[in-house]
Amino acid sequence: MSEIQLKLPDGEIKTFPKGTTVGAILKSLEIGDSIIGAKVNGKLADFWFEVESDATVEPVTQNSPPGLHLIRHTAAHVMAEAVQDLFPEVKVTIGPVIENGFYYDFDFSSGFTPEDLEKIEAKMREIIKENKPLVRKKVSRGDAIRTFEREGETYKVEIINDLPPEEQITIYEQGDWHDLCRGPHAPSTGFVKAFKLLSIAGAYWRGSENNPMLQRIYGTAFSNKKDLEDYLTKLEEAKKRDHRRVGKELDLFSIQEEIGPGLVLWHPKGAKVRRIIEDFWRSEHERRGYDILFTPHVAKLDLWRTSGHLDFYRENMYSPMDVENADYQIKPMTCPFHIMVYKIKIRSYRDLPFRWAEIGTVYRYERSGVLHGLLRVRGFSQDDAHIFCRPDQIEQEVLGVLDLTVFFLKTFGFDDYEVYLSTRPEKFVGSEENWERATVALEDALKAKGLNYEVDEGGGAFYGPKIDLKIKDVLGRAWQCSTVQVDFNLPERFDMNFVGDDNKRHTPIMIHRAIFGSFERFFGILIEHYGGAFPLWLSPVQSRIATIGEEQIPFAESIYGILKENNLRVEKDFRNEKLGLKVREAQLEKIPYLLVIGNKEAETGTVAPRKLGGKNLPSMTAEEFLNLIEKENDPHKWREAGQYS
Repeated sequence: MSEIQLKLPDGEIKTFPKGTTVGAILKSLEIGDSIIGAKVNGKLADFWFEVESDATVEPVTQNSPPGLHLIRHTAAHVMAEAVQDLFPEVKVTIGPVIENGFYYDFDFSSGFTPEDLEKIEAKMREIIKENKPLVRKKVSRGDAIRTFEREGETYKVEIINDLPPEEQITIYEQGDWHDLCRGPHAPSTGFVKAFKLLSIAGAYWRGSENNPMLQRIYGTAFSNKKDLEDYLTKLEEAKKRDHRRVGKELDLFSIQEEIGPGLVLWHPKGAKVRRIIEDFWRSEHERRGYDILFTPHVAKLDLWRTSGHLDFYRENMYSPMDVENADYQIKPMTCPFHIMVYKIKIRSYRDLPFRWAEIGTVYRYERSGVLHGLLRVRGFSQDDAHIFCRPDQIEQEVLGVLDLTVFFLKTFGFDDYEVYLSTRPEKFVGSEENWERATVALEDALKAKGLNYEVDEGGGAFYGPKIDLKIKDVLGRAWQCSTVQVDFNLPERFDMNFVGDDNKRHTPIMIHRAIFGSFERFFGILIEHYGGAFPLWLSPVQSRIATIGEEQIPFAESIYGILKENNLRVEKDFRNEKLGLKVREAQLEKIPYLLVIGNKEAETGTVAPRKLGGKNLPSMTAEEFLNLIEKENDPHKWREAGQYS
């Protein structure tokens, strides 16, 4: 039997027989009970994985992210066994690990209830207590098909038939129960120490509405109870901040079946926030050398044929419409329109770069099952921009985009990001030289900006490398927002060029860039980040004047006039109601300042401000109040003033 050399974390190299399992390797190292698996050449593996060649082996602990993956994958199998113990008629399909948890899809015509989840959890605890080993078995394709056909597991048979002929079929057993699975898993069910089943949802088999509707059970698992409790607490807080719930409570937006799924109605208060964001967005872009464009919502179908959208993006586009015997397409993107503006005349190398930005509404067909409030819609407005530049200008332009991106995100209260640089995939357009030049330019811009980033090897689009930024909200959740993409493809497809200093025609580089992604999605993130309690400068209603009695109304009207003249977004509450009611309503509506006026204030010409959160401030004049909130009402300075609580 041939031997292999394995490099261990401390640098020591040990010799093992070829095909030794990870479990045997780890056992020989006499490591502690906290080890649950290993990374072999960086790839996660369980105790059953056979190492066939020289490799680096790194033990994985239970409470590490890779360890949690093994625990959660095992928890999914434990859940599936529990379900089939309780409901023998159920067929199993797939049960992957997802961010922060796992799910499993079941074919169950009766459907699960919340009470069923409690029963399933109890059965799972029994299986976990038995500490059943998870054993990986290699089987032939024919034997696997016969086994699952005999058990009536038709979905498993379908999966096997769709696998490449050369793929090894593996089954994981835990006692008498088994499942078709590639792995990896924890060594036994006893490693699932802290878990919770979270919810039930419907899901089409393989994501197609033409297939059967399945029952999906979501769950989560951690290596200890404290981490689980912390996560469940965070989930409860996330429910309170859910933008759909808060948006309805604060009357910000709605999505109505009569109009259509995924189509947003911005109500007056929500529209006011959007206008504030848009005005700020436009002014800052113009200040940084961008020109603002407006383009149509439709164009002839041939435009999308030239751009390649008909070949690569048709499933996300709506059906074309006939206009005077010509096909027109509602736009899914603004890119071709900006290109056509560029092509209107001959451009010189001296003219470049062009920075063109547009808040453009686009329409994309999203399946109804994936629509989610403002976060996944069918009609939305992108904060879109395109930069047309020479190859030697890429780095400077990308650095400018990163500067603007970080400025915007910090202005809206986001300081924590995950940054990814995606490089050339196997299939690509453009020359390797251009790819190398663009990738280096992106990387140099990230370094110059001092941003920590991860390289996603081969994760770039076919038309060029890109940078993606995920922002983290107050609960630590990551949201995909900003992207910078270099494009070699569209300039060539549209035969774009400029006259260089050599008097020859050259193809410009196109940089696609979005900071918010879409106003709808970004607004949804903002709602959840702040729980609807926006900073003063962004709040749709910044203050409300509340009188205690009718006799103060004339003075209150004068205060209202002063605040309006100073462009404060202010409302009146002069109703004949108790002050306690007015205070409660202002708090529920997340109004930053309630200005109370009673007899004392009317006599002294002052107001008594009450901040959102309940803090009472000393009485002051209207002018003093305006001075107090001056920084809070400035998007560039509000964080210096300290956010209200």
